[in-house]
Order: sequence, then structure tokens, then C-alpha cells
Amino acid sequence: MKLTELAEQIEGTLEGDGNPEITGIAGLDDARPGDISFMINPKYAAALEKTQASAAVVERKWEGTSPCPVVRVDNPDKAMALCATLLAPEIPKPEPGIHETAIVAEGVKIGDGVSVGPYCVIRAGAEIGPRTILSAGCYIGHNVKIGADCVLDPHVVVRHQVKIGNRTVIHDGAVVGGDGFGNYREAGRWHKIPQIGTVEVGDDVEIGSNTTIDRARFGVTKIADGVKIDNLVQIGHNVQIGENTAMAGLVGISGSTVVGANVMLGGQVGVGGHLKIGDGVIAGGKSGISKDIPPGTFVFGYPALPYKQYVANHHSVSRIPKLKEQITALERRLAELEKMIGKG
Repeated sequence: MKLTELAEQIEGTLEGDGNPEITGIAGLDDARPGDISFMINPKYAAALEKTQASAAVVERKWEGTSPCPVVRVDNPDKAMALCATLLAPEIPKPEPGIHETAIVAEGVKIGDGVSVGPYCVIRAGAEIGPRTILSAGCYIGHNVKIGADCVLDPHVVVRHQVKIGNRTVIHDGAVVGGDGFGNYREAGRWHKIPQIGTVEVGDDVEIGSNTTIDRARFGVTKIADGVKIDNLVQIGHNVQIGENTAMAGLVGISGSTVVGANVMLGGQVGVGGHLKIGDGVIAGGKSGISKDIPPGTFVFGYPALPYKQYVANHHSVSRIPKLKEQITALERRLAELEKMIGKG
């Protein structure tokens, strides 16, 4: 579409020629004529000055130079998402209906417009809400309830008695409701503790590929509305995740931990069991959380500390080599003074 039209669609203010035809989206370094690009972080200002894009989206307060027209917006991330929606090629949705190779137990309740793909298995007592899509090879266990307008990508497994809300997306290979890791030790051997609870997933949740959310030992493992979970995340039994929390890939949360609302966990963050992480906490990548974190705290490191304390400690550690040199010089000087005193 014309740049003028695209700028209007993303609620931006255009500066420059609005006639270029925009056909795609690309990063500043990779963009070519016809692409629109984005400068979300000021550190990419130099890349913007060299880009071959036909236009670039910037924050309203941006100050700098650009070889192409710019579109000023309040939220570049949101604008990028809108552009992707407008410009990306449409992926055909599967037609409603049940594929002939699917195995659906008698009495399963399937809403209007549901699509059940090849080789899916739906066990007795399950309920699938209107317009939900089950892609090839999904397994839906006994008495599972899935809401409306959900999308389950290929090979998703939803085990027995799990509840999933509306408009939730679960990506390839994720497992919701597998057994929690519960064992007791006797006479030198491990013995399994039955995991008789379930999992409840709210509305507008996204669960990444190969993520696992374990059922509760008893009670409920709960993922609240609006939670966004990246790929390869492990959520243990009886964990509670608050609304609109987001976690990046390879996060691991041990059993019975409570994570508040609007929390952000960076990649590879590890969280111990039976902890409380307050609302609005941010944990930097690879942090190891071993104790409760008060609301609104930014933590980093292993063990995780308030960020300013971590930086101060790191600065102190980085000075150790210099301090060792100074101590060695002082010891040498002290020895010389002792010799002089002894001779005197």
C-alpha cells in the first residue's frame, strides 16, 4: 500500500514523500526499496542513516537524520505489529470440520466452526469451543475443556481435565498438564507421588513451542489471562502465574512458586520452589532467584540481587586485581621500612 495509507493505518505522522509503495518489512540493515523498517532503539541510529528502506518508523521524540521518509508513532513495537498484520501474506486457515483420519470419542462436544486436523485424537468428555483450530497430530485428553477461537499448532498435547480459556495460542510440541515432578525416597529408591491436580490456562495466553506446564500435585497449576510464554519454558506443579506476565525462552519455575502480574523474566531465568515474586518484578537473563522478590524490583545475577546492588558488587569484584597489586606494593614497601628500622 502507499506509505501515506500505511502511516494512517498505524496512527503515525508522516514526514516526507508519501507516494512510495510499501510491499514488505525488514530490518534497517537488510531493507531494500519497497520495505518499511523500524528504529526502536536509539543505538541503531547509524543503521538508519545508511538504510535503503523506503520508509522508517521512529518514536515521536526521535531526533536525527534519515535518508528516507519517517513515520513518527507513540509505540514503535505496536506499529511494527500493525504493519506485519497489514503487509504479511495471509496464511490460509483450515476449513471447519473433522479430518477423516482424526479419532474423536463419542460424546465429545465440538462447537461451530471448529477445525480438527489430520491424526488428532480427542478423548471422551472433551469440549472444544467455537472456531478453535486443532492442527495435525494434537492430543486432547479426557474431560479437557478448550474455549473459543483457540489455535493449537501441530503435536500439541493437552492432558486430562485441563481447562484452556478463549483465544489462547499453543505452539508446536507444547505439553499442558503432564505430571509434575513429584517423588519420595525410601530405602535408597525413588517412588512416584501421584499428580492428581490439573492446569487452568486463561484467556489470550500464548504458550511457546516445546514448553511444558505440569499439572498440580493436587489443586491447580494456574496461568492467568494475557500471559505470554516463550519456547522451551518449564513451569512446575502448582505454580501460579499472574496476569500479563511474560517470560523468555528457557525459563524454569520450580513447584508451588507464585509469580505476580506484569512480571518479566528474561531468558534462562531460574526460579526456586515455594517462592513469591511480586507484581511488576523484572529479572534479567540468566538470573537465579532463590528467595522472595518484593513487587516492582529489578533483579539480576546469581543469586539474583537488586540491580544496583549487583552492579556495585560487580564493580567491586572487578577492582580486585588492582587492589592485589596495591597490596603487594605496600607489603614490599613495609618490608623495606622494617629493614631500615632494623639497621637503625
